[in-house]
Amino acid sequence: MQHTIETIKGACPHDCPDGCGMITTVRDGSAIAVAGDPNHPMTRGWLCVKVSRYLERVYHPKRVLTPLRRAGAKSAGHFEPIAWDEALATIAGRWRAIIAEYGAEAILPYSYTGVLGLVQCMVAESRLFNRLGASQLERSICGAAGELAIQQTLGGRLAPEYSDLLHSRLVVLWGSNPHSTAPHLMPFLRDAQRNGCELIVIDPLRTPSAAAANWHLAPLPGTDGALALGVANVLIAEGLVDHEYVRQHVAGYEEFAALAAQFPPARAAAITGLSAGDIVELARRYAATRPAHIRTTDGVQRHASGGNTIRAIAALPALTGNYGLRGGGLAYSTSDVIVWDAEAIGHASECPPPGRTINMNRLGAALLGEAEENGPPIKALYIFNTNPVVSAPNSGKIIAGLQREDLFTVVHELFLTDTARYADIILPATTQLEHVDLNKGYGHHYLTYNRPAIAPLGEARSNWDVMRALAEALGFTEPWLRQTADDVIAEILQATPMTREAGITLERLQAEGTVRLPLPEDYVPFADGIFATPSGKVELAPEGLGPPLYRDNPESPAGDPELAARYPLMLISSGAHHFLSSSFANMPTLRRKQREPIVTLHPDDAAPRGIVDGDTVEIFNDRGVVRMRARVADELRRGVVGTVKGWWHSLSPDGKGVNWLTSDRLADTAGNSTFHATLVDIRKIADT
Repeated sequence: MQHTIETIKGACPHDCPDGCGMITTVRDGSAIAVAGDPNHPMTRGWLCVKVSRYLERVYHPKRVLTPLRRAGAKSAGHFEPIAWDEALATIAGRWRAIIAEYGAEAILPYSYTGVLGLVQCMVAESRLFNRLGASQLERSICGAAGELAIQQTLGGRLAPEYSDLLHSRLVVLWGSNPHSTAPHLMPFLRDAQRNGCELIVIDPLRTPSAAAANWHLAPLPGTDGALALGVANVLIAEGLVDHEYVRQHVAGYEEFAALAAQFPPARAAAITGLSAGDIVELARRYAATRPAHIRTTDGVQRHASGGNTIRAIAALPALTGNYGLRGGGLAYSTSDVIVWDAEAIGHASECPPPGRTINMNRLGAALLGEAEENGPPIKALYIFNTNPVVSAPNSGKIIAGLQREDLFTVVHELFLTDTARYADIILPATTQLEHVDLNKGYGHHYLTYNRPAIAPLGEARSNWDVMRALAEALGFTEPWLRQTADDVIAEILQATPMTREAGITLERLQAEGTVRLPLPEDYVPFADGIFATPSGKVELAPEGLGPPLYRDNPESPAGDPELAARYPLMLISSGAHHFLSSSFANMPTLRRKQREPIVTLHPDDAAPRGIVDGDTVEIFNDRGVVRMRARVADELRRGVVGTVKGWWHSLSPDGKGVNWLTSDRLADTAGNSTFHATLVDIRKIADT
């Protein structure tokens, strides 16, 4: 028998700065292998441990492959197949009835970055719901505070390529663990270390990235802003500031310096739990070594002072003149190198006025009535690209809201996730191998076209194809709601000045697969000393904001001593090495590698509680109780306990996950999450 074998170029869709190129080998219409694209400048022929198992996700025996309708109580997990036409008609009918009685704001779309693509994420989350006039979702669970802070300070999220680390003499990973969250950075970092670059890691946990560092500093969770201001204090007090750079390229220095003067090493040490000597040494090493590069990511901002923390960290390269140096500066994200034309994305000018905005971190509160303060009750929920029961804070409150009998919930998903169990209608979704998209990593400067490798399995449809079908069922006739994914990509490329002027077209992307954005080969952010801020300089004290303030987290020993007396341990829930949030957490191979839900605590915290390594324990606070296996190790400091996020409740020992414990309180700016401002206690229980 003659077999047909071909290789198809595509793009990894997941929420990771690496934005890898994938190559899928297809035999007789079935995918038989996935590999990293050797010609993609960041991927260089290999995929991470998660995506290298992508075919296990595609061909998982429990994929949802037909529309389903609830047949029993919510959360019971009983569903029956229905036809697509019936599912679409049911959704359209319920939405029409809700709009007639309550208005379109009673409908809430809820999505995030389960796939990161121009069409299947950005366009799918906007066009149909703009046309409806539905409630808007403030998508701020991950990095909204940091994104705004970087824009306020530098005028945009610009960062160098990973390869620029080869020019660094000092790298500071500040709250960043690229070993698990940006693995394609690691070869460049290791090469830099072999070339003599010093690596400093600042993280409450001794992560794999920290284990390979020359120096690891472990501040208390949520105190990084005080540490940054303490470092700035030393730089200023000891005359280590590059005053010529500050004179030419920095605004607000005097106000910032006055604030930093309030954080001498002794005070910063008292707040962070570090020694004053270590803070002084950190400042001196950073100032003495050029170029010095700071990489900070999202975890460091998930507390009440998240935005101000990123602003304080971003000030340090300005004080030392490291912006604009190859191998120096700050890496947070490359997202603003290109900004897609907003009108082409969402066609908002042709739609009703946008509905009220609801913060995604407050989903449970909104479902339980909070949203009624500025609009009608939420009567319909459409969820895709996310699994909020697992991934959003305060799970118990979310579940209580999802159990409302008067709430009509549609979930577009690959699997019967913990969120999908509460749906009235489940729609089968495609994987990246089954649909068209255009992907842009936020750690580099390349666009990658995703060509479908196989036909959709079963009756699965892409996010955008479902939006098109719902638009038709609702009777909407706008042509931009009927376009194919390729038509959408072509429109946005033409409407966006950078791609239009560079001749980056759909046809070119289809032919080449990966195309570099039109930047010089020797591109270094801010090399010209110009920043897209009102002053054209680094803004250390923007008008109306002032310098970055530090405040104790409301849920911390310093912020609420009475609460800390009852719950004396600070909980960190970091990213799992083998999961990406809750994606991949149901893959058998990756679950075996991640083993089981584990909480790590210091021996000095374990001993008085009678806990030894391997015990079954309960972690608890006023919001909930979660059961895990204890791991006793000195990989974090006393008073801090650590676990990983992403474990599905339905695959966990007690049917719960870490976000039963986290608060839905919002951060200081941009409505960001505060996952890492969580107080708990732990008790040993008997094995069952």
